[in-house]
Amino acid sequence: MAPATHDALPTLDRSGEIPLHAQVATLLRGFIRSNKLAAGAVLPSEAALCVRFGVARSVVRQALAALATEGLIQRESGRPATVAAQQEHRRLVQRSTGLYEQFAQSGVALQTRVLAFARAEPPAEVAAFFGTSKLLMLERLRHVADAPLAYVRTWLPVDVVPGLRAEDLTDASLHGVLTRRFGLRPGAGRNQIRAVAADAKLAKLLDTQAGTPLLMLQGQGMDQHDRPLEWFTTWHRAEQLVFDVDVSNGHESVHPRLQDASVSVDVDDGASATQHDPLARAEALVAELSAELARLRSQA
Repeated sequence: MAPATHDALPTLDRSGEIPLHAQVATLLRGFIRSNKLAAGAVLPSEAALCVRFGVARSVVRQALAALATEGLIQRESGRPATVAAQQEHRRLVQRSTGLYEQFAQSGVALQTRVLAFARAEPPAEVAAFFGTSKLLMLERLRHVADAPLAYVRTWLPVDVVPGLRAEDLTDASLHGVLTRRFGLRPGAGRNQIRAVAADAKLAKLLDTQAGTPLLMLQGQGMDQHDRPLEWFTTWHRAEQLVFDVDVSNGHESVHPRLQDASVSVDVDDGASATQHDPLARAEALVAELSAELARLRSQA
């Protein structure tokens, strides 16, 4: 395979404010993603990159090392770097722990940027869940190695989080902040999974095309005292994330159902027993979601 060309890459800022290796890594990262280079695509040699950017080989090697650490490229001694296969992340959807904690437990650093944090008028179903319209709306964009993975919209009751600020939640776990600062721990709840198509806003936020299949997880969670704590909706890039469902005879129950334009699956976090054959229910869940994602991809 011929090496990818980089004629369109901008030049470096040599003011000294940003290290050259960090700039080279950023430009190469953006080029790989914006051009959707396939796994196995060959990058130019270290010598060619030195010429292209006008930098020493040590700078290029630092940049490539950073991309390799992120899992974006693969390097072998004596050969040009190649684009690595897409990394697949996993999430247990019936656990009350959030995405941040689950990724941290697996050693993956999840970056979080707060897009909005303000009092807002909630939809009727959200206000009904909390029993009040005095709510905060929190919007966050979550990345892994600077690649967008999920967009999250969360509603929180104003009265239980006095003094909470947007900056408290940058690159942080919402559940962790709620526990440390307010003594609130997530308890039982209900999550619903749907396969949906990205609209223009979601496509822009998640750096994908409109109509691309996304996995949407919506949930309502209670605190440890069984009081309403959060209502959230998270849209995930479907090609980067797998939802795992643990099946047992005495805990979660999984209820697949097919809706008009999307697959919807309720996952109960309570203690009700799984009815009938739990393995059959899990297999039905997988089959329903797989079929709907395939349908959305064919329409994209």
